[in-house]
Amino acid sequence: MNWTEVTIETAKAGLDVLCALLTDIGFKGFSIHDPDDFDELMAGKVGHWDYLEEGLEAELTAGAPSVTVYVPENAQGAEQMAAVKSLISQLRQREDAADFGSLSLTGKGIREEDWANNWKQYFRPLPTGERLWITPTWVDEPIPEGRTALRIDPGSSFGTGQHDTTKLCLGLLEQCVTQGSRVLDIGCGSGILSIGAMLLGAREAYAVDIEQNAAAAAAENAERNGIASQDYHTFCGDILADEALTKQLGKGYDVLCANIVADILIAMRELFRDFMKDGAALLLSGIIDERLDEVLDAMNKTGFKTVQVEQSAGWAAVLMRK
Repeated sequence: MNWTEVTIETAKAGLDVLCALLTDIGFKGFSIHDPDDFDELMAGKVGHWDYLEEGLEAELTAGAPSVTVYVPENAQGAEQMAAVKSLISQLRQREDAADFGSLSLTGKGIREEDWANNWKQYFRPLPTGERLWITPTWVDEPIPEGRTALRIDPGSSFGTGQHDTTKLCLGLLEQCVTQGSRVLDIGCGSGILSIGAMLLGAREAYAVDIEQNAAAAAAENAERNGIASQDYHTFCGDILADEALTKQLGKGYDVLCANIVADILIAMRELFRDFMKDGAALLLSGIIDERLDEVLDAMNKTGFKTVQVEQSAGWAAVLMRK
């Protein structure tokens, strides 16, 4: 398998937090560059260095602090890249954004604007659950009998259906979406979950994301799937910080789905409860296995009952009831 080296430039104050957040979206290891490390190393090793290779000091002290990860050149890698870009967008909107430096993103041998097109070759139609057939909009192949096509073009947003978190969510949606359900999709990305819910029989869906391009992609994908604009509503904003947006989304949802990361899921737990009807289904994903118990504990203490947990390739999705 081929890999692409992806480097995120940051500031020293943001290194630890950035690494923790990258862990939450599935990265298991990093290469960290911190120019200050060289000075600290030399200060602790005075008198013990016989030889320092020419040019090494300049190499180790050049540039801003950065974190490098390696992304596979396949469909999972495309989803990881979309998740990284979404993470960077969220960091840039934080009150402490200055602590994270430029957050510029570079891929070895590839420009950022070319990511989506370079990974299109890896997106192939695939079955999800018992009823849906996810197919990229640029692929023209017959839909298997008994399956409903979910046509998706993620653009630069997370959500092609290839990632385990998305597949787990769509499988669980089949169990909780009924005819006439009202659905709220928080952190909607490409809109794949809420659009899938509509194709499974939901009456109305609200999709919200912190990134404008994601909200736009969700609206476009809904149209591609023949969903009327009066039944599918998209919003851009941070519901943790924007009380007006929270009021605009309203209450009384039958199904709420959120495929984000553990920390944000935990932070939103009270909002989840306020959005939902009694007995409504809460579907959470984007949870690495190592943080599953933490998320379950937080949700249980907020009044949610765990119904089902599904796990795949280091990721977990949870179906709960209010």
